[in-house]
Amino acid sequence: MASLKEMRNRIGSVKATQKITKALQMVAAAKLRRSQDAAQNARPYAERMAAVIANLAAGVSGEGAPKLLVGTGSDQRHLVVVATSDRGLAGGFNSSIVRVARERINSLLAQGKDVRVLTVGRKARDQLRRLDRSVGALEAGGNPSLAVAEQASAKIRELFDAGQVDVVTLYFSKFKSVVTQTPTGVQLIPTEIRSGGHDSVAGIDLKGAVYEYEPDEETILEELLPRNITTQIFSAMLENQAGFYAAQMTAMDNATRNAGDMISALTLKYNRSRQAQITKELIEIISGAEAL
Repeated sequence: MASLKEMRNRIGSVKATQKITKALQMVAAAKLRRSQDAAQNARPYAERMAAVIANLAAGVSGEGAPKLLVGTGSDQRHLVVVATSDRGLAGGFNSSIVRVARERINSLLAQGKDVRVLTVGRKARDQLRRLDRSVGALEAGGNPSLAVAEQASAKIRELFDAGQVDVVTLYFSKFKSVVTQTPTGVQLIPTEIRSGGHDSVAGIDLKGAVYEYEPDEETILEELLPRNITTQIFSAMLENQAGFYAAQMTAMDNATRNAGDMISALTLKYNRSRQAQITKELIEIISGAEAL
């Protein structure tokens, strides 16, 4: 049985941990609102870009279509881009993204496909390291950075232009609410016509009007599609950050409550042990007095 001193130290240790979890909960709550606004504010831009691409793509076909739009015509070589946060203490937030990506990777390997992995975020890098299929690992950083998204986009286009990949899919966590973050996969190459919220859209309603583009649709798409890849990745990073702080706030709230329950249980056990020791000492004193 633990001594009273050991139990006091244990209670003090749990109280110190509770202070840390409470502080992390408050920090996550403070940062969540700003991150949520950033993710939601980025969606209209990505949605509008997707709608423009949808309209342009409707007028493009045949050999003149950009490769990023139609792909290589093969689906043998896959690149899986996994975006997580750099930090933990957020429950199963990062693991849920990696789990969905890993399931897709295993499915592709079972089909005999060639699979490579590009990670954005230390947690994805660490959890997928054993696969030994990495073509690059970027850190997400404390705040979503367009520079990181551009680096990831440049790496993807480099591999695609070199003929090393045919299909590119991005995995991240879509922020829905404080209690709901959904691991999501979005195909980047060949380009899927999706909104910034990663829901399918049909393009802009031109109301029957006919437009002539200058330069032509192919030329515009050649410039727009690489930017779209960067936008999709940056949007995913913003969604991840909002989801991370929501998950961390919930996880730290649960940890704080659990620490409180543990402190109560330990305190009760300590008081009982202390009372038993006092009673034992009194009995010994009384017995000694009677013996005299």
